[in-house]
Amino acid sequence: MSKEQLLRWLEEQPGQFVSGEKLSQHLQISRTAVWKQIKKLESEGYVFEASRRLGYKFLSAPDKLDAGLLEQRLETRRFGRSLHLFEEVDSTQNVAQRLAEEGAPEGTLVIAEQQNNGRGRMGRGWVSPKGKGIWMSFVLRPVIPIHFAPQLTLLTAVALCRSLRRLTELPIGIKWPNDLLIDGRKISGILLESTAEDARLRHIIAGVGISVNLEESDYPEEMLKKATSLRIASGGKLERETVIADFHLEFERLYDVYAAEGFEPIVTLWEALSVSLGKPARLTTPQGVIEGVPVGLDNSGAIKVQKPDGSVVLVFSAEMGEVS
Repeated sequence: MSKEQLLRWLEEQPGQFVSGEKLSQHLQISRTAVWKQIKKLESEGYVFEASRRLGYKFLSAPDKLDAGLLEQRLETRRFGRSLHLFEEVDSTQNVAQRLAEEGAPEGTLVIAEQQNNGRGRMGRGWVSPKGKGIWMSFVLRPVIPIHFAPQLTLLTAVALCRSLRRLTELPIGIKWPNDLLIDGRKISGILLESTAEDARLRHIIAGVGISVNLEESDYPEEMLKKATSLRIASGGKLERETVIADFHLEFERLYDVYAAEGFEPIVTLWEALSVSLGKPARLTTPQGVIEGVPVGLDNSGAIKVQKPDGSVVLVFSAEMGEVS
């Protein structure tokens, strides 16, 4: 018996409870097996109402991204126009990397309803249930020196923050270098991975994960103090196609500004949206721990940290934690 048979049986009786005993008899499996299949379906985004006395009632199917609707929502010239939409992948970063190696144009976008091995910065995993978030990667081919590549992480964070604030009116801020937070809880992560050859930047894969319509039940309990979603924070469900399209429009605008005017305009925008500046912090770098107060962003993309003795150091890569 497959979960698809169970789902079909429940869908054919909308608005009605079907007892576990009846399901067990109809499908010729144990009631425990019925419960296990229900849990599998719930992990894929299906919603049921369960009652010890009455059984199970089908409520809704997972929200699926509509490629046609996304194309209607897009207002960009090139970003997102070459679209690859998958039901399930190991990681959108891996798929986009393969496409880039095959010559995919700048702006090629890979989206998956579910990632089985999604990753964040420093190899961390990422909670990415089916049908509830945005898990995407896109190809960049900037004509810049290799050492400027980190600037694009900050540009991506600015574009996403501006877009989401506009759509939701939530107080979203950027934690250096690449996290978006609401009241200290993470709603998005950004990961840029560069490929170079003979000191020349070939391409960059920009990965963006956005917790859009996740509910509290989607998170392990220990994560709820550190993570949230746009739906939890706003109290309402968002159309994911609109979120994707609006972000790409904002990104394309800022990317064009960056190409024409350099990084300085991005620095100004980043500092205005930052939640990292002016607060005592502990930065764990490959060379050791630095304590001080972040005071601004350097044009290189490094964070400027004022130490207790008044000196200012540049930090290019670190884990930032607050000091109480």
